Amino acid sequence: MDLFKVYKLWDIEPVRGLGTTLWDKDGNEYTDLYGGHAVISIGHSHPHYVRMLSEQLARLGFYSNAVQNSLQKDLARRLGRICGYDDYSLFLCNSGAEANENAMKAASFHTGRAKMLAFGKAFHGRTSGAVAVTDNPKIRSPFNTCENVTYVPLNDIEAVGKELSTGLYAGVIIEGIQGVAGIYEPTDGFMRELRHLCTRYGTLLILDEIQSGYGRTGKFFAHQHSGIRADIVTTAKGMANGFPIGGVIISPDIHPEYGMLGTTFGGNHLACTAALAVLDVMENEHLVENAAKVGEYFFSAFHPDGKPDPAIAEYRGKGLMIGLEIRPEYSGLRDRLLFEEHFFTGAAGASVIRLLPSLTISADTAARFMDSWHRLTRK
Repeated sequence: MDLFKVYKLWDIEPVRGLGTTLWDKDGNEYTDLYGGHAVISIGHSHPHYVRMLSEQLARLGFYSNAVQNSLQKDLARRLGRICGYDDYSLFLCNSGAEANENAMKAASFHTGRAKMLAFGKAFHGRTSGAVAVTDNPKIRSPFNTCENVTYVPLNDIEAVGKELSTGLYAGVIIEGIQGVAGIYEPTDGFMRELRHLCTRYGTLLILDEIQSGYGRTGKFFAHQHSGIRADIVTTAKGMANGFPIGGVIISPDIHPEYGMLGTTFGGNHLACTAALAVLDVMENEHLVENAAKVGEYFFSAFHPDGKPDPAIAEYRGKGLMIGLEIRPEYSGLRDRLLFEEHFFTGAAGASVIRLLPSLTISADTAARFMDSWHRLTRK
């Protein structure tokens, strides 16, 4: 038996990591500015994280949600305090797609409505409901086609108002910043008007912060830059530094019933321990502030003399969620950064390089990347 080949793979196999450094099986060293797709929030093999997981595994690795688990309650309290949603409730699951599935289900249960409003270029996951609100026909099979989903352009508040005024929508689901699309932001004004319209028409506002959350943009959640509050927030990628977990943060106005949501593995002892370790490091090492600081450095470095770098058509994003739209004459730059300069970066399509490093990245590492960038782009 072989693997089902659905990924394009580089011929590199990392076998060890520490902080923002990776080593492959041949001993070659790389700097990781991709974070395994925005997942590695506190760096590879952080000693506090490793110690907490090891100690918990020695005590108890798993039991189901049929019994009490004080780690879940500790995580809910800590996360609520740190992210500013301390009066909300937390449902724990296993991934971002699963978090979005449960968020939309909770909105539909609460409102009694079936329809969901989503946005052009959105990505919310690959499971049945999550892919139905993902604007990519290539990954939505005939089975996933859903008549209850409507798409409108991002930042088109008139289109939103026209749809919501029908009174048919259980929820609006929107990314804090669109990641897979290439780092596209809803404007602050749009987000505030969206909040107003959702309240007016009794529609729940669901903020997908799976990639844009957990401190990545210099706020705990990206939508907090707009000064709004969501009815439901979903999170996953940076939540446990690589251990599978997802979370749905739910308004106190939404009242649970036994059996409404459920999961076998969600919120297990190891997952909660990993998530608690991440919060420890984020607080103790001031990582949200570091994301804002290093993000400002990158913005300045890519805008010398106030003008965009010659290789960049457009710089998008906030903090350490950065999209670099590359000019056609610099195509192939991402591969050169990897194979010549040994920097892992992300991509969105053929023309966008994404920087999604650990929130622990230092200014020195960021400066080294810029040195490599200039070596490749100023020849």
